[in-house]
Amino acid sequence: MDHYVGIDLHSNNSYTAIIDNDNKKVFKKKTKNDLRLVLHALKPYRDQVKGIVVESTYNWYWLVDGLIEEGYTIHLANPSAIKQYTGLKHSDDVTDAFHLANLLRLGILPTGYIYPKEERPIRDLLRKRTQLVHQRTLQIQSFQNLVSRNLGKSMKGTAVKKLSEDDVEHLFHDKHLVVAGKVSIATILFLAEKIKQLEKTLHKVAKLKDEYRLLMTVPGIQKILALTIMYETGPIERFAKVGNYASYCRCVGSRRLSNEKVKGKGNRKNGNKHLCWAYVEAAHHALWHYEYVERYYQRKMAKTNLIVARKTIAHKLARACYYIIRDQKEFDPTRVFV
Repeated sequence: MDHYVGIDLHSNNSYTAIIDNDNKKVFKKKTKNDLRLVLHALKPYRDQVKGIVVESTYNWYWLVDGLIEEGYTIHLANPSAIKQYTGLKHSDDVTDAFHLANLLRLGILPTGYIYPKEERPIRDLLRKRTQLVHQRTLQIQSFQNLVSRNLGKSMKGTAVKKLSEDDVEHLFHDKHLVVAGKVSIATILFLAEKIKQLEKTLHKVAKLKDEYRLLMTVPGIQKILALTIMYETGPIERFAKVGNYASYCRCVGSRRLSNEKVKGKGNRKNGNKHLCWAYVEAAHHALWHYEYVERYYQRKMAKTNLIVARKTIAHKLARACYYIIRDQKEFDPTRVFV
């Protein structure tokens, strides 16, 4: 008789539940996050296990990789697409684990993509770079606010990046403001150096796959952004339509409308935040370096606000990249910005 396994994974423990073809509960056990303990719990049922469901949490790598190496068929559950039974009064780790197993048994389990193990380290390196870029931007904005509050003038981000700690001495008269400014500039310079180190490593170890090379023809996308898009997207075939990809990139609206009235919002964070950032960053660079993008942006600005206008450009770039990757054709501005 076939058995189906559901594992409810947490930060320091996991709950394993097993059911049979008739949805009869066969086994349940809570263990620490130790692969040996999980394998020991599954051992008596190994030959009958049809598949194992692991919930897609932030820490699934070790468990999924370990189970795959042991020869188990693994399914990564998509928690944002899973709904509990309506009217359920109580739920806990036990019911969640059995529910995952039952969804697999019924063949209605919403699954996520198990990214290849060998490519994850470079993807994580790209994500670390993105994190440092975000932190540097926060420090730049903090310094700009310091200047604006105390000197009554604005300073562009490009100008802030060129400052040294000694330059801060001549900006502020108060010694405490000088200290605050120096700390921000020192942090910006430190983060900039680390970002360069990461980029140097990435240029050595990461190469664009053939199907992603044409991303370099898209306005605003250089090698690092192209690599980010490639490693976060994976096989383009897993997205049935361009709308699915744009939604995964968080480039579509989440409002629910009825008779042109807002009736609520969906989960706007459902998708890949790293792809969202990559396309917004590409839109930012495209806006400053391509005249036809700027013209489109100005038309959108006349009808809406800055944030929506830039997100619209990001949406267009995401859709264009989908077709470029799928059809292997260079970017055509006349088909995007008209």
